[in-house]
Amino acid sequence: MRIDDSTTLARGRTGAPQDHAAVRRWMRFTHDGRESFGQLQDDAVHEWRGDIYGQCEPTGAILPLAEVQPLTPSQPTKVIALWNNFKALGEKLSLPVPAEPLYLLKTPNSYLAPGLPIRAPRCAGKVVYEGELGIVIGKTASGVPEDQALAHVFGYTCANDVTVADILNRDASFAQWVRAKGFDTFCPMGPVVATGLDPAQLRVVTRLNGDVRQDYPISDMRFSVAQLVSLISMDMTLEPGDVILCGTSVGVGSMKPDSRVEVEIAGIGCLANPYAPPA
Repeated sequence: MRIDDSTTLARGRTGAPQDHAAVRRWMRFTHDGRESFGQLQDDAVHEWRGDIYGQCEPTGAILPLAEVQPLTPSQPTKVIALWNNFKALGEKLSLPVPAEPLYLLKTPNSYLAPGLPIRAPRCAGKVVYEGELGIVIGKTASGVPEDQALAHVFGYTCANDVTVADILNRDASFAQWVRAKGFDTFCPMGPVVATGLDPAQLRVVTRLNGDVRQDYPISDMRFSVAQLVSLISMDMTLEPGDVILCGTSVGVGSMKPDSRVEVEIAGIGCLANPYAPPA
């Protein structure tokens, strides 16, 4: 496993207690050049086969975590990222309360697995981390009522919505959301998709070089998980594996090459990536 250490993937200690007996932590990985998926239990991956969102079964193989290479936790057709979805940050920035979810799309070239380097862009600018909770869709959702939305959620993951902040409003005539957030490697996700969690009990903790920079509750969201899935599904069909990034809160800050950023959520684990110079 070519990341800093296996405990980074396996731990998940911050936040309110959950019923861990009901939590399953699924990960995608490669082993001996073959892609697969399975359940992470302590420091081993119990391999499964089939459709992770449908019919699947264990193969019986148990692989040491140190011997597998993690992949992104799903293969999304799209990643949807929220803006101004946390009360604390909205109030700090004096933003008006949105009447509906405000969102953008992260491009597929930005998706990044745990442990791999976030690459600084070739252009100049202030690059910031944004630790976030990701909602992973497990069942096709189109025009789903709010009271049925959670049935379309497979689970939850950690994400870092990396952004070149200087680009966003550099042109007064056009806000450059896609470019600012769509550079190669700018959407790390993982290390797993956890099922059986209550998102309202979760906290997102972001560390830069070991120092806590963000520590905020998901319960502070303006739009709940069910509301996000329902309202976004009214606009576009959500497919299994798609990810909704819930937005971030206070504590966003800049990164410098050769630093390390971690996004940790109890029950999910710790997504860790170094920030490196351009490739």
